[in-house]
Amino acid sequence: MKTKNIISTVLIALVASFLSVSVYHYFFANDDVGEKLNSNNENFGQLVSNKFSHESVDFTHAAEKAVHGVVHIKTSYVNEQDNSLYQFFYGRSPSVPSIGSGSGVIISDDGFIVTNNHVVERSNDIQVVLNDKRSFKAKVIGADPSTDLALLKIDAKKLSYISFGNSDIIKIGEWVLAVGNPFNLTSTVTAGIVSAKARNINLSSRGQYSIESFIQTDAAVNPGNSGGALVNINGELVGINTAIASKTGSYSGYSFAIPVSIVKKVVADLKEYGIVQRALIGVSIGEINAENAKRWNLDKIEGVYVSGIVEDGAAHKAGIEKGDVILKINEIAVNKVSELQEQVSMFRPGDKIIVTLKRNNKTKKIKVVLQNQRGTTKTVAADMQGRLGARFEEISQEEKNRYGINGGVKVVDLFPGKLMERGVQKGYMIISINRIPISSVDDVEKAIKNANGAIYMKGIYPNGVVEYYAFGLEE
Repeated sequence: MKTKNIISTVLIALVASFLSVSVYHYFFANDDVGEKLNSNNENFGQLVSNKFSHESVDFTHAAEKAVHGVVHIKTSYVNEQDNSLYQFFYGRSPSVPSIGSGSGVIISDDGFIVTNNHVVERSNDIQVVLNDKRSFKAKVIGADPSTDLALLKIDAKKLSYISFGNSDIIKIGEWVLAVGNPFNLTSTVTAGIVSAKARNINLSSRGQYSIESFIQTDAAVNPGNSGGALVNINGELVGINTAIASKTGSYSGYSFAIPVSIVKKVVADLKEYGIVQRALIGVSIGEINAENAKRWNLDKIEGVYVSGIVEDGAAHKAGIEKGDVILKINEIAVNKVSELQEQVSMFRPGDKIIVTLKRNNKTKKIKVVLQNQRGTTKTVAADMQGRLGARFEEISQEEKNRYGINGGVKVVDLFPGKLMERGVQKGYMIISINRIPISSVDDVEKAIKNANGAIYMKGIYPNGVVEYYAFGLEE
């Protein structure tokens, strides 16, 4: 009896082994494994298919294309030191030479390079080192602190460059590569996925008209990566790496890139005008969430809420009202403040857009003619900002009273240009140019236009010290 049981057990084991081998060959040894698995077990087949797809992703093509189009940027600049006694006597802080490092992306074979503004701001010397170790002195064509972008030019031809991709169509979960020079480690490539789009991280130091609609990724980005490339799996540029979210200053899982949709517009403007032609819709806007939808009596959580209207601005003239909900810009849905900012940033003053909005829970479309910062539809000349290398704001009444002056404009941003070369510091208040009183930003532009090449500038620093500067515009 025991012998029969043993024989039966052995036979069962042999049959089971035969079946196991047959099933393995049936499902895994044939080329049509995905089809057969799917016909037998759809869920299991999907798992196998995903596994094979993941393993087939090849980053080498994208890395090879991108690494030759990313440059190492080395800068030298004058760094202010905090010395209140020195500032009291001389009107400005003492300064010492400093060096910086970052990345840039070659966008054309004739030497145009895009990088972050914060990589080159205040620099008096910019050196660009190519992947083949050749070095060139770079010139700043233009810079835009509001988007943290700058356009450089080197005297070189037939360069490898990275073609523009389409940041509007990239999807969350899509593979991307970050290419740059972290910690002076040249030509470093890291991989990750798109973690989020249209992310606002509140870099308030970038000014009143700052635009934040970042691509968030988990590709490792560290100091030195700023200005480098974020590319898709085809090696096309989809963003410029700009910031990290970290308490230590080093990568901790969150990196942010300016989408190439914004980059293309800024580059085109800087090439043509030397200054970004910023189009404004003329509204104050807010996010719509469950709480706000209830408070504002909205039937759905969608769009962006219009909380205020600029008098005589583009929206006001077009008939948009406080309390409207903007749903689309030219048929592109906007459900965040950052998404609306990104879409409007692609246009210039005078451009017409179609705004789809909801009023009293009814949808309508309105044509809006966008305006510039001065409330007109004209493009803005680069004389003031581009030639002087500064951004200005009018002095408040409180400041006028404090310093006993009737008018003036304050230097709120500096980048390579005449003022930086002469040692002008942020906070300097221009009272007159060529003995003509200055009361507004428009006055500065008129004075520059009528200067006949020579500038004599009088102003005052926040500590009350009056300072004079003289220079030629064509130097």
